[in-house]
Amino acid sequence: MMLRRLLILLLCFFLGQVHAQEEVSGDPEVLSIEPVLADGWLNIDADVHLPLPYELRYSAERGVTLYFTADIEIMQPRRWWFDKEVVRSEQTWRVVYNALTRQWRVGTGDLTLPEASLDDALTFVRNIRGWAVVPTAELEPDTLYVGRMRVRLDTSLLARPFRVHALNSSAWSLSTPWKDFNFSISAGEPQP
Repeated sequence: MMLRRLLILLLCFFLGQVHAQEEVSGDPEVLSIEPVLADGWLNIDADVHLPLPYELRYSAERGVTLYFTADIEIMQPRRWWFDKEVVRSEQTWRVVYNALTRQWRVGTGDLTLPEASLDDALTFVRNIRGWAVVPTAELEPDTLYVGRMRVRLDTSLLARPFRVHALNSSAWSLSTPWKDFNFSISAGEPQP
């Protein structure tokens, strides 16, 4: 009887581990990047696959603020000289759980929005929309531009004890590889 209970307990433990591994399926990656012209700016729309490891999810549910940063670089290739850097920008989102109000909040800068769950809060990071990166007046028509983008957990903004822990844990080094994209602006397109 005791052996049966021990086997059931071990089976439940291993099934829980398998379920935790299913939550973190796949490697983080930027799935798509779409440059869009709107209101005189080049906006970036991107979809990111960003599975959150159990350790980060557990820490966030205990009130640790997580910071996610999207980095973008856009260059203009030149044939006989170094490539011209057009833009190098980043945007950071803050995801935090308030245990008193039992509410998730996600925001960038001073603006924060309430969300129902951690996954709902992460949709802002996973589905980037309307990120204005450069005015279209700074871009030349009919010129090829090459860019790359990544999204990462920004451990430099964590509280000091968590920064030390992040150095020793692979779960805290969450980052997508750089995703390359290219685009050009047609001279015939209307510039709003």
